[in-house]
Amino acid sequence: MLIERFIGHIARKKNTSYLQFSPSASTSLPAGQGRVPLLMYVHVPFCEELCPYCSFNRIVFQENLARSYFQALRTEVEMYKRQGYDFAAVYVGGGTPTLLMDELTVTLQLIKRLFPIKEISVETNPNHLTPSHFKALQEVGVNRLSVGVQTLDDTLLKAIGRYHKYGSAAEIIGRLRSAQGQFDTLNVDMMFNFPTQTREGLERDVATLMGLGVDQITYYPLMASEYTREVMSRKVGIVDDRNEKVFYNTISRLLSTEYSLSTAWCFSRNDAMIDEYVVNFEEYAGLGSGSIGYLDGTVYANTFDIPDYIRRIQNGSFPLVAKKVCPPKERLRYDFLMKLFGLELDLKALTKKNGVSAYRYLWPEILFFRLTGALTKQGDKLLLTEKGRYYWVVMMREFFIGVNNFRDYCRSKIGASSASTVL
Repeated sequence: MLIERFIGHIARKKNTSYLQFSPSASTSLPAGQGRVPLLMYVHVPFCEELCPYCSFNRIVFQENLARSYFQALRTEVEMYKRQGYDFAAVYVGGGTPTLLMDELTVTLQLIKRLFPIKEISVETNPNHLTPSHFKALQEVGVNRLSVGVQTLDDTLLKAIGRYHKYGSAAEIIGRLRSAQGQFDTLNVDMMFNFPTQTREGLERDVATLMGLGVDQITYYPLMASEYTREVMSRKVGIVDDRNEKVFYNTISRLLSTEYSLSTAWCFSRNDAMIDEYVVNFEEYAGLGSGSIGYLDGTVYANTFDIPDYIRRIQNGSFPLVAKKVCPPKERLRYDFLMKLFGLELDLKALTKKNGVSAYRYLWPEILFFRLTGALTKQGDKLLLTEKGRYYWVVMMREFFIGVNNFRDYCRSKIGASSASTVL
């Protein structure tokens, strides 16, 4: 575990440096004409209840506020169109996007009218796996439905506050069966390394999912921000990373008999779509309160204050509160992390994209990970090895923890006139 801890430490240190957004004096975005194929990420921050392990931007559902929010969201979609952007795919996350199906479908219909959308992915929860929801999502062209399950252990479901909301494991399994074949890809989101989770329980979960034969299983490590760790310690137990590698290797060993890796933690059958837009798309726009986007080397964040988000949109301005223009080295390191998370990186293509030698900037990272056996090289491509997959899980975990800490910081500043430098 020594090398993994070293990699985690360095990744955490780099993230502390990179994830320092400054208050944005400008609410403008780069012009969209001629940009590479983009993904539109749409954030819906409403949940029936708040899970203790989640650090995403979300609040308890309020129907009037949610309807005003969706109206503002549609206006923001139109603003991107006027700015000259085109999008090839849309991913709707949350929160729970399917809480107001009428608002969601109207929003997706607008997006499809304005942009040449080929793929639509939507997140949901097990209690929304109903015939009426399936029909509405199918009619608007949803290709991929991603269901947040997290665990099929009833004791753990109760500990993390999901049992009373979404039912027992047996009930969830029945709902998943009803969703089979309804969409091109049915993905089940799972998590590992919860406090009190055991390897035996994890093995039972994997065996159950394999028995269901779902199209795709995404197994995330617990990515707890500093605040979430405190909440988890009070409600569930102490977060400890010492079992994480064993859990990940167990998942990989079992799933690899029937599934192929799409990313370091996404296991797919056949040609299932994946939700890791950071891998499939060079750039992505973030729409909605608390959403984060990456366009033309600029990382930006929308306001986390939902009423403020609505006001800004009504006033005709993009709702940015912080952004950062990344220098070439940071852009290359970002691509190095994300592309190899998707299992391979084309150095020649990366050099062409950035207009500078990728190897010149990345040779220390390439040398280190080749010496540790995490990477191999075939021509111009770097390939992630079996050993390297867990290293990338560690780095991606730390990346998203850094983002989650950023979210927590922004939420703590709601009501202040502006945000100061993060972390």
